[in-house]
Amino acid sequence: MLENVVQDAKFTFLMQKHIEELIIHFFEKEQNFGILCKIDTVSFDPPLPKEINSEFRTLTLFFLAGYTFETAHISGDTLIFEAGFGSENFGSIVSVPLLGIMQIIIDETPVFINLASYKKKKEFIKKVDNNGVKNSMDSFLSNPENLKFIKK
Repeated sequence: MLENVVQDAKFTFLMQKHIEELIIHFFEKEQNFGILCKIDTVSFDPPLPKEINSEFRTLTLFFLAGYTFETAHISGDTLIFEAGFGSENFGSIVSVPLLGIMQIIIDETPVFINLASYKKKKEFIKKVDNNGVKNSMDSFLSNPENLKFIKK
């Protein structure tokens, strides 16, 4: 089932790595490109004025060319670039998690489509409940040979 694939941690990791490698390749080739992003994953520093921010759609296209392309770089799992917005060219540093990029576009043609379900890193960390630890310790102690590992 497709849902199982796109939510799989290994698949998500592979998609993120592929996005990173493609963007680095385009940087090296000095190839301008666009990224179609889930706007709710994007952050702006300083924050954009409400009248500009309200114009963004759920999926928003950013085109990296000129100064924006020159400032673009990858830091960790995030694409960062400077851009100007609105008629006043309001400057802001844009941070986009690589997995928030849904498409990479060159000359109006998608060259990459991300199918992975974006999740923040915190969501990938599985919490260990106390019952699991207790059950694990009970299993460990049920074997008499393991008692020699317990400090008295």
